[in-house]
Amino acid sequence: MQNVTSNKTPLLHPCPPAGEESRVDAVLKAIEQKLGFVPDGLKLYSFSPPLLENFVGNVGYFNSGERLSPSLMAMIRYLVSWNSKCQFCIDMNEGFLTNMGIDLDQVRAARINPEAAPVQEKERPLLRIALKSVLDPDNVDMADVEAARGTGWSERDIFDAVAQAASNRAFSQVLRTFNVEHQGAFA
Repeated sequence: MQNVTSNKTPLLHPCPPAGEESRVDAVLKAIEQKLGFVPDGLKLYSFSPPLLENFVGNVGYFNSGERLSPSLMAMIRYLVSWNSKCQFCIDMNEGFLTNMGIDLDQVRAARINPEAAPVQEKERPLLRIALKSVLDPDNVDMADVEAARGTGWSERDIFDAVAQAASNRAFSQVLRTFNVEHQGAFA
C-alpha cells in the first residue's frame, strides 16, 4: 500500500483576481448548492476564473450520467488519484462512491486489483483503458479500443473515459504541487 498522507501546508491560498470576485463567488456558490460544501481543490482554482469555470463545466459533463455512469467516472478518478498519490482526490472520490451506496471495502480493494472495482461488467474495458492511458499510455493499442467497442461503447465513450482519467491526473498534480492534501487545507 502506498503512503499518500502528509501534513504539508498549502503553498498558495486562493484569492480571486481583483474585479473578478463576484465571478468566482458565483461559481463557488453553485458548487456549494450542489454538494453542500466547496471542495478546497476547487477553491484553489479561484486564481483563474476561466480555468475554474472550465474545470467545473468538465466535472459537470463527466458526472452528468448522460453517456457514462457517475459511478464509473468516480471509480476512474479514484484509481487515477490513488496512482497519482493525491490524498485529497482519494478522500473526495471515496466519499462520492460511498454516497452512491458502494461499499468502501470494495472501493479500496480496487486499489490493488482494478479488476475487482465495483463497476458493471460492461464498464470494465473503459476502466482498463482509462487507467492504462495514464499509467502506460504508449502501450494503449487497438486491442484496448476493440475490447471497449466489443461491449458496445462508442469512440466518444472511449475518448471520454480516457479524457476523464487525464483530467483527474492533471488535477491531482496541481493539488499535490501546491500541497492541497485534505479538505480544510484553507481553514
